[in-house]
Amino acid sequence: MAQQELKRELENRHVQLIAIGGTIGTGLFLGSGRAIQQAGPSIVLAYLIVGIAVFFVMRALGELLLSKAGYQSFTDIAEDYLGPRAAFVTGWTYWFCWIMTAMADVIAVGVYVRYWFAIPQWVPAIVCLVILLALNLLTVKNFGELEFWFALIKVVTILALIAIGAVLLVIGFHTDAGKVTLTNIWGHGGLFPNGVTGFLLSFQMVVFAFVGVELVGVSAAETANPEKNIPSAINKIPLRILFFYVGAILALLCINPWTELSPAESPFVKTFTLVGIPIAAGIINFVVLTSAASACNSGMFSTSRILYNLSRNDQAPVAFGKLNRNHVPRNALAVSTLVLSGGALLSKLIPGQAFGIVTTISAICFIWVWGIVLVCHIRYKRTNPQLQAKSTFKAPLTPFVNYAVLALFAGILAIMLFASETRPALLLTPLWFVLLYALYAVRRRKVRLPLSEGAVQEG
Repeated sequence: MAQQELKRELENRHVQLIAIGGTIGTGLFLGSGRAIQQAGPSIVLAYLIVGIAVFFVMRALGELLLSKAGYQSFTDIAEDYLGPRAAFVTGWTYWFCWIMTAMADVIAVGVYVRYWFAIPQWVPAIVCLVILLALNLLTVKNFGELEFWFALIKVVTILALIAIGAVLLVIGFHTDAGKVTLTNIWGHGGLFPNGVTGFLLSFQMVVFAFVGVELVGVSAAETANPEKNIPSAINKIPLRILFFYVGAILALLCINPWTELSPAESPFVKTFTLVGIPIAAGIINFVVLTSAASACNSGMFSTSRILYNLSRNDQAPVAFGKLNRNHVPRNALAVSTLVLSGGALLSKLIPGQAFGIVTTISAICFIWVWGIVLVCHIRYKRTNPQLQAKSTFKAPLTPFVNYAVLALFAGILAIMLFASETRPALLLTPLWFVLLYALYAVRRRKVRLPLSEGAVQEG
């Protein structure tokens, strides 16, 4: 029987908006308040540094994906350049960190709906999962359409914030927090009011803000004309970072002195309320609701495709590789959704610490995945001169920039060790990798997988 394949139904507009949606999410709408409190105005520099690093990761991923037509995702790339064990660990780690992230978002859906309706928090969370599951089981194009509209709502909101900020700045508008002015950015303790320490501690949340940008790579197998659409989406990432992150944060800081923003609430809600829009709270509540639903939708898509890819490579149960008549990995999608539904339990057990723990673990795991991409790209540059000669989408400044970004990621992990909020998760996360290496060893004995790159299968 011919092997079932994913269907290429994602159009250019889907890929472009998936790329935008991947760079705008809960980390910006909710997490930016905490990050601003830690770093003050220097948070803009933190977003720039991490954004540039992520762009180089994506250029490396883009070159790798387009170097071989059979690549489905970066797990295939890891297997080719680092061996099946690295692919196994990376694939399951990517699944795990998206599960952790999406758990928090599906819980958030329940919280946001309670703003309008006095119903138990778990009810809208489950309803959201069921609706997203039903739509994703139909065709991959449904995922693309959902992300298109979810991302569009986020984009319009940020555009509105920047436009309102510019107008208020020009007219010198006064709010309850004072006059809207550029001096609000540096006039309350300077650019580094909490010193270098506060600036460095903000990097964990900034990294979390960028998780999901690599969805362009995950969707490669289902993208029509990937040679054109993937480079186009990746090359626009720097402009999106400058506009949607730097532009939005600068607008927030002009309207609100950073000292007026609370880590416990969305700075976007605070800003729209300050400028006197009567229904601001309801508008932003709707936006963060769609943002959470978008992140959950992305989580369901990415985790199901990772399980599908792991199954195809004999690194997960065969059932996860089954596609329905719409070419959607139904079993992988159903299992991921079932695990996601356990997010309500996490919220109940540790409601106060859940968000911080989840975002820290997610950031650590994404740093692993991004680091694997960079290491694979270094190996690719060393071992495949023939493929490089044919490449039409070359990553710039390699391998120097690869090592520089890897050093930055290592530094961010070291910083997490010195912060009381992130240290527990950083110390616990290695247990996940120990578990994966143990599971790989057990599975290798059962199905006789090779031990490492270049090893010959037994028997």
